[in-house]
Amino acid sequence: METQASIDAADRADIDLFLERAWSEEGLADLTLAAYRSDLEGFARWQAARGRSLVDAAREDIFRYLGERGAAQVKARSNARLLSALRRYYAHRARVQPGADNPTLLLQPPKLPRGLPKALSEREVESLLRAPDDATPLGLRDRTMFELMYASGLRVSELVGLPLAALNLRQGVLRVTGKGGKERLVPVGEVAQDWLQRYLAEARPTLARGRLPAALFLSRRGEGMTRQMAWSLVKKHALAAGIESKRISPHVLRHSFATHLLNHGADLRVLQMLLGHSSLSTTQIYTLVAKEGLKRLHAQHHPRG
Repeated sequence: METQASIDAADRADIDLFLERAWSEEGLADLTLAAYRSDLEGFARWQAARGRSLVDAAREDIFRYLGERGAAQVKARSNARLLSALRRYYAHRARVQPGADNPTLLLQPPKLPRGLPKALSEREVESLLRAPDDATPLGLRDRTMFELMYASGLRVSELVGLPLAALNLRQGVLRVTGKGGKERLVPVGEVAQDWLQRYLAEARPTLARGRLPAALFLSRRGEGMTRQMAWSLVKKHALAAGIESKRISPHVLRHSFATHLLNHGADLRVLQMLLGHSSLSTTQIYTLVAKEGLKRLHAQHHPRG
């Protein structure tokens, strides 16, 4: 399925224009834009190998491309993302060039399995939080990052993107920039505040090396961290805490935050605001996780379970 054919220059310029407008008009996140670029360039290369381009793609071309991806066992979620990129791209073309064909109009996205987010038990979260050695600057940083993620339900990208100026310890809140550049205020619990105060006093000055970096959480080089760095730290400390790797994901502490809040009676709409979800339906999947947990407890402890 993969091809090394070069992308037509006109196609590349069209993709650049589409992504530029998607960023400026819709405020799509960098990760989303990068994913769309990858998908569109992949289809453009596939078209180029057949002497065609994105501009003259027909519905049959997209069907054939999806068929080849399916035969190569590309996951349904990846194909759904591809179709989303193609839909947006061709809708953009139809908008800026009246009369341009949109070959995606009657295409249906593949049905995705409704998977439940992975959430750790409260005991497992405690083990993960205690795994870093907070006697060292890096360990103290890691413990503080985990405490904040679990206390506030942050995405990994939101965590590493936090500037120092976003934190207001006096009021106990964070100003978080989420998907699409949307800002929200998130409360920080007392325990996380205590760890943040200790990190800012003991570890961050050491990591900053006399400089004034903008990022709240710093790498050993005194620079802002990346998603990949944060994710590798979660995996490393989860292993030390005895948590199976298959139960770990980049959002594990965010999912655990949401599930545990619901288990303790939090309102779904409050949770929606804390998580920064634009739609309540996105938040509702956590009620399924909570119900599954209650069912397991019932089966384990009830005499007729």
